[in-house]
Amino acid sequence: MMKKEQLGKNLKYMRECHNMSQSQLAGKLWLDRSSISGYEIGKRMPDILILWEMAEIMNVSLDELVGRKKMSKAVGL
Repeated sequence: MMKKEQLGKNLKYMRECHNMSQSQLAGKLWLDRSSISGYEIGKRMPDILILWEMAEIMNVSLDELVGRKKMSKAVGL
């Protein structure tokens, strides 16, 4: 089962590796910055369509994004 905290840590790490602010990521997803903040601190959980879009933006698999699989070393490169 996915934990909100693990997703939040992974999301923040990947976003920072891609030199994106919360606002920039939110804009790509048509969300408010506060939604991204909520995901990163484990207060909120995105729906599957948002998770899929996040994985596409970060160029990782859904399993990597949610912490079911180790992130590839290429994340952020």
